Amino acid sequence: MTDKELVLTDDPRPRVRRITLNRPEKRNAMSNDLRNRLFDALRDADLDDDVSVIVIRGAGKCWSAGYDLAQDHSQPLSRHSNRRNGHWPRHLVDGWIDVWDYDTPVIGQVHGYCLAGGTELAMACDLVYVADDAVIGYPPVRDISPPDMCWQPWIYGLRRGMEAVLTGDSVSGKEAVELGFANRSFPLDELEDGVLAVAERVAKVPPDILALNKRSVHRAMDIMGIRTSLRVTTDSQTIGGMLPSVQERKQAFRAGVTSALQDRDAAFGDYRTKDDAPNGS
Repeated sequence: MTDKELVLTDDPRPRVRRITLNRPEKRNAMSNDLRNRLFDALRDADLDDDVSVIVIRGAGKCWSAGYDLAQDHSQPLSRHSNRRNGHWPRHLVDGWIDVWDYDTPVIGQVHGYCLAGGTELAMACDLVYVADDAVIGYPPVRDISPPDMCWQPWIYGLRRGMEAVLTGDSVSGKEAVELGFANRSFPLDELEDGVLAVAERVAKVPPDILALNKRSVHRAMDIMGIRTSLRVTTDSQTIGGMLPSVQERKQAFRAGVTSALQDRDAAFGDYRTKDDAPNGS
């Protein structure tokens, strides 16, 4: 598969650009190459005067099972932050925050697994619509570290956010709406039409007004400290990588990513222990 094929683009409605993560054989696990192509497509759409709304979706059975833990690490990162301790979570969070600052509203169309880094991609979106039976969670908190981008207390609130980070348990699409992660859920076979209907409504507003409207909401969140909070958690994630228990788990991952993930989830009876197991984090 070439770089170009990792991300597909089309224009399904007037002024609507759709970007499809096209790595279904890996449950759209986000390698550096995939994220590079995604950011290229997002920037192209944001710079296109004929585009008022961007929709992101995943090909195949899910949105994204997270970051690719078995990728070729020689692939260049999607964004430079720094080159010493903490460069990985910092470049991830800064990249997703960049999407917030685009003029063009971005809609996430989430189905199937939305795990770990997949939830961070969803958080970069301005609106999120999910399938009723989507599986949304952050399992790496069980054996690696806090999230790269700890969005849970901001979206779920203190108690449910704490529960999500302490257990790594998932919620369904319907539950995600109740918790504020998503705007609305649909039966899977109605999700695409539902998302495009919203995109068409958003696209009726002039692009310059859309940009200002989007910015006003993000500025309100900035005043409450969301950017500072998310960037601080990258330091927690970096410290997590130095813990003795995490160092032991890294040995298991070096021996085999699949077996390490299965071992992680066995005690919980979810994710990797189910038949349709995700391939990412």
